[in-house]
Amino acid sequence: MRVRASRVIPAPPEQVWKHVRRWEEQARWIRDAVWVRVLSEEREGEGVRIRVLNRVFGFPLFTEQLEVVEWDPPATVVMAHRSFVRGVGTWELHARGEATLFVWAEELWLPIPVLGALALWVYRPFMRRLMEGSLANLQRLIEST
Repeated sequence: MRVRASRVIPAPPEQVWKHVRRWEEQARWIRDAVWVRVLSEEREGEGVRIRVLNRVFGFPLFTEQLEVVEWDPPATVVMAHRSFVRGVGTWELHARGEATLFVWAEELWLPIPVLGALALWVYRPFMRRLMEGSLANLQRLIEST
């Protein structure tokens, strides 16, 4: 399953990046994250590992581990999903004058033949709304600081 959301945030990429790299604070703006914890000693760069308790349809349902596999501040972070959910999530920050185009893309799969693809297909529109809402939350958070 592929899903993508984007938003122009009225702040430069460096300012947006400051919020992106604050792992534990991501639960303040990512709508389906209950909490985020850093597992690795490293907090920046490739190899950072985090654990996230995620909501599904509003219910805290599963904890997943993610690992940074690409880190290019303040432009790109790519996270590999290393739990039951597999795939990669990418955050790209593109300068647009004094603003930032934030593009969030997820390419996910579940290791259950047929049922995994069906479950993700059903969940895809909800996930897009969660991602769009999360980016709106991030914008509000940045504007309030």
